[in-house]
Amino acid sequence: MGRFVYSMNVSVDLRIEQVPGDNGAGEWLHIDEEFHREANARTRDVAAIVHGRVFYEVMEEFWPGSRDDASLPDFLREYGELWTAKPKVLVSRTRTRADHNTQVIGGDDAIEQLAAYRARTDGAIGVGGASLATQLLRAGLLDELLLFTHPAILGFGRSLFDDVDVPLDLDLLEQRSFGSGVTMHRYAILDASEAR
Repeated sequence: MGRFVYSMNVSVDLRIEQVPGDNGAGEWLHIDEEFHREANARTRDVAAIVHGRVFYEVMEEFWPGSRDDASLPDFLREYGELWTAKPKVLVSRTRTRADHNTQVIGGDDAIEQLAAYRARTDGAIGVGGASLATQLLRAGLLDELLLFTHPAILGFGRSLFDDVDVPLDLDLLEQRSFGSGVTMHRYAILDASEAR
């Protein structure tokens, strides 16, 4: 069985975007080569990726074209290749098709479909998108958090999760610091089934 790992860039106050629609691409991020190579390695290691529609559309807008863009550094081109090639699931009520090795699921049973996908997948399954991660958390299906915390306090903007009304215990599995001031923390969610 696989495990769902919600991976996200966050501010110190656990915001993922400062302005609606920046979807983690804000100027407050401190992304350098060292950080991006770590992101590449993490992406290389996942069995698959699951995205909500908004997050997916941000990714598909840039990364497929980056693979062959000679003006970009090699680590960005590499990430574009990794993202495009990885098996992906797009969870959407409005889209029925997607390119780049992507399966689309939707409808009222999307979370049940994702539970079945997790059951038949070995390894980590990356999760992108706050709404989707919140739904997985509420269903007791979110297994880990992989947070890249940037040295910024936004004070407002989109939170890491939508409303979660029960406390959750986490177990720190791994941590690392980068020269840019970013810290990585990977946590196991100990009582995800209680988030329902």
